[in-house]
Amino acid sequence: MNASTRSAGRTLWVSVRAMAVFTAIVIVYTLVVTGVGQLALPWQANGSPVQNAQGETVGSALLGQGFLDADGAPLPEYFQSRPSAEGWTGTNSYGSNRGPEHPDLVASIEAARAQVAEFNGVAPEAVPVDAVTASGSGLDPHISPAYAAIQVARVAEARGLDLAQVEALVAQHTNGRDLGFLGDPVVNVLQLNLALDELKG
Repeated sequence: MNASTRSAGRTLWVSVRAMAVFTAIVIVYTLVVTGVGQLALPWQANGSPVQNAQGETVGSALLGQGFLDADGAPLPEYFQSRPSAEGWTGTNSYGSNRGPEHPDLVASIEAARAQVAEFNGVAPEAVPVDAVTASGSGLDPHISPAYAAIQVARVAEARGLDLAQVEALVAQHTNGRDLGFLGDPVVNVLQLNLALDELKG
């Protein structure tokens, strides 16, 4: 066996050992991280699933969804989420990619503002910006307290509930700023709507 053959054999053996070591590291790392996640934060590690009163998983606290009828019209008895550029489809999450002065974006925002105002029985100037603009992912599960506030009367009327009952539910499902100063207060739409269903039932 000449020197070049021995050298090639050593190189191959080193490569095989390196591949085996890195494969083992990847497997061990994955198992450790998964195990720690399941033990320490099982709800978050499993996608933050949200269940209804019957124990059925109906969504995730991290993903927005539409509350629409079969024709795509918003249901008046539910709080509505932010708009989605792709219909709240998790496999196609993105924004519109239009600049703030793009004519099509400006026109769509104005049209959406008029629709939201009419649907909720408020003046167009009372419609907050998150009611007519999608988030960067198009899947934001939260709305602002201001957007929730303009929907309260419509939801209460559609469900035959007292205004104060619905306002109290909104307050209960409003999350404050992280650490008291980061971000803005938000309302999780899915969790709020499930609470409404439980209240009605």
